[in-house]
Amino acid sequence: MDKENDITNDFDENISEEELLEELDKNSRTRNFEGIPKLIVRALCVGFTLYMILINTIWLLPPQVHRASFVGLIMLFVFLLYPINKNKNRKTNHIPWYDAIFAIIGVACFFYYAFNFETIARAQMTFTTIDLVVAVIGITILFISCKRVVGLPLVIVVLVFLAYTWFGRFIPGQFGHAGFRFERVFTFLFYTTEGVIGIPTQVASTFIFVFMLFGAFMAKTGIGQFFIDISNAIAGKATGGPAKMAVIVSALGATISGSSVANVVASGSFTIPMMKRMGYNKNFAGAVEASASTGGQIVPPILGASAFLMAEITGIPYSQIALAALIPSILYFVTIFVAVHFEAKKKRLLGLPPEEIPKAWPIILQKGQLCLAIIAIVVFLSIGFTPTRSALYAILVAIAVSMIRKDTRLNLTRFLEVLESGARNSIIVAVACATAGIIIGVVTMTGLGMAFVSSMLSLTYAITNDAIRMLVVLILCMFASLILGLGIPTTAKYVIMATVTAPILYMMGIPLLAAHMFVFYFGVDADITPPVALASYAAAGIAKGDPMKTSVIAVRLGIAAYLIPFFFVFNPQMLFIDATALGVVQLFITGVVGVVCIAAGLSGYLLRPMMRFERLLAIAAGLALVDGGLLTDVIGVAVLVALVLFQKFFSKDIGIPA
Repeated sequence: MDKENDITNDFDENISEEELLEELDKNSRTRNFEGIPKLIVRALCVGFTLYMILINTIWLLPPQVHRASFVGLIMLFVFLLYPINKNKNRKTNHIPWYDAIFAIIGVACFFYYAFNFETIARAQMTFTTIDLVVAVIGITILFISCKRVVGLPLVIVVLVFLAYTWFGRFIPGQFGHAGFRFERVFTFLFYTTEGVIGIPTQVASTFIFVFMLFGAFMAKTGIGQFFIDISNAIAGKATGGPAKMAVIVSALGATISGSSVANVVASGSFTIPMMKRMGYNKNFAGAVEASASTGGQIVPPILGASAFLMAEITGIPYSQIALAALIPSILYFVTIFVAVHFEAKKKRLLGLPPEEIPKAWPIILQKGQLCLAIIAIVVFLSIGFTPTRSALYAILVAIAVSMIRKDTRLNLTRFLEVLESGARNSIIVAVACATAGIIIGVVTMTGLGMAFVSSMLSLTYAITNDAIRMLVVLILCMFASLILGLGIPTTAKYVIMATVTAPILYMMGIPLLAAHMFVFYFGVDADITPPVALASYAAAGIAKGDPMKTSVIAVRLGIAAYLIPFFFVFNPQMLFIDATALGVVQLFITGVVGVVCIAAGLSGYLLRPMMRFERLLAIAAGLALVDGGLLTDVIGVAVLVALVLFQKFFSKDIGIPA
């Protein structure tokens, strides 16, 4: 028996997928309602969704009123739906008295601003005592809600930034500042568009909300099962078919899931047991799902909803950001796909039995029309529609195509369930964005961003070689992004990275889009990076494997996400920046070959098992090819050809074990 299969893991062997999702994904830790209370909760959620559609289409409110009312209603749902912890207050139809008070106060604080917006605006930053009290209570309630639905890591990060507004006066050197009065800090963060109701909340209340509603419509039509079935039909019979199917399902499922953990549980509950049954080690099976599901956050056009934030923060058109993510995301999934292929070859694993593999055409004829909504959203975006308008039109397409067949049709009950899901799915992202907005406010107030830039440049001042200096800065920013992204939702991660680390890279002369994509990638990588690797832990729970070993293997499988950002910084053509058609084609072809070499070297298999020096040569050839330069491509191709010839003609003859 494989020694790794004897490892005792930290999870209960009998834990269900639903319990695992509640354990690691706070979006699933909601109260239970039945009967009339359930109908009331549904009515509130449906009303909220309809209100958000209204203020995003017809009833255009001032930005401050739009965002404050959005956050206020989100506060209501936080304390209505989420208990103080996963093991407490889960009795059916029970809301503790203190949560009722928190909900009322939270709504009151943000609607106080919404209703008094014009008076506050006319006061020109002169605030009354009542204004100050409302701001302090409102931000406190926001922290409580963030701790409850997002988690402690984000709260700690934001509190550190908030403390800096006071303690910065005691810090010598470039990180010090003159200090800010208590009332100045809270009123600035609460009442201006540089804090709680800043850019992150703007994006959450417009683009992200509408795209999550689109995802809810797609999920209800059954497109998730369609992705599983079509992936099974495509890859099921191939060598190591179940693992390849997991990669395809996770890549496709990115369009309807904004969470690595949710993606792991949704597809992993089906793919991981199948991988284990076909002979994959349980830790490897979990790692495949974790790395593939995490990769869903970097797949265009949505990029885990962070593409919308990136567009607002950088001013770069959304369509350009989605296009820039195309080649890196393909290279990422190619790496995982070939890695599982080499693992299957190494262990001589076969595909699924023919009787378990569905036919592709019947699946396409039965549910293929559901993909028209995804195609529609890409078309609408490409012809210049705004993301909000594109998503709304795509929702209409999704409704229309769902009516074609009875089993996908959205009747009134299912339609109301979708509207309810749209409201529920937006809660965590909304709270994370509103809380992360405080970081932007603090950086704006204190000039902390420029202090970080100056400090980083000072650390590398002694390095005279520009390329080496750039590499050192990139590595430092990589570690900062990985650390700051631990245990935090994708959108909040990106807000932190965009505020703290991306300006450093931009000041170093890196193109703005490349700088933001760099830190975004490493924020996403945190979901599989030990020790806080939520996606890996979820996958390990399903596979009954060891979480830490699963995380390590997931990092190996997803190695492209750790390497490619360095390459597109030094060669921005990979992101279609100042690109030529020939240059992009060359980069794509050599990039694909390069990541195959890297996967082979890390897996220890190409045409047959590889010796250590062969693995090192394969990795070196891969790095040279992914670099994209003409000289490095020639070197990489030469090494690869030599390696293939050696494996094909010589290794057998000299007795190297296959």
